[in-house]
Amino acid sequence: METQWLSSDEQRMWRLYLESTRLLMRDLDRHLAAEAGINMSDFEILVLLSEAPGQRMRMNELADHTVTTRSGVTRAVQRLTDAGWVRQVRCEEDKRGLHAELTEAGLEKLRAAAPGHVNAVRANLFDLLSPREVELFTHSYGQIRDNLLSNP
Repeated sequence: METQWLSSDEQRMWRLYLESTRLLMRDLDRHLAAEAGINMSDFEILVLLSEAPGQRMRMNELADHTVTTRSGVTRAVQRLTDAGWVRQVRCEEDKRGLHAELTEAGLEKLRAAAPGHVNAVRANLFDLLSPREVELFTHSYGQIRDNLLSNP
């Protein structure tokens, strides 16, 4: 199969996408660390748990949702457990499995960190886009995500 190289416009878009994503994530991580004393990965776990039924998720589900390895999510949950923001609970239906469960202290941490995080996301992303651009990005990223999920 012959390689279909990227056109100059595609190459430019690809590189701008990569660089802007890296810079945005770096900025959001720095902001959360400075303002709330938490990193972006741990914040994401608190958000996922806060939105889950019963504010708990199985560890393997958490790894899938954060697109990280099982060992990576285990280390992150251990950090959050040590901080008192999450507790690990044995699964009733599967004694070998574990749930990560948001604690009241974790919910308070999330509530304290969220406004500054949302302000940073807005200032660095949404304030730069028109409503139509948000609609187009939403559609495009949805297509990309769905394709990647259907082709593991």
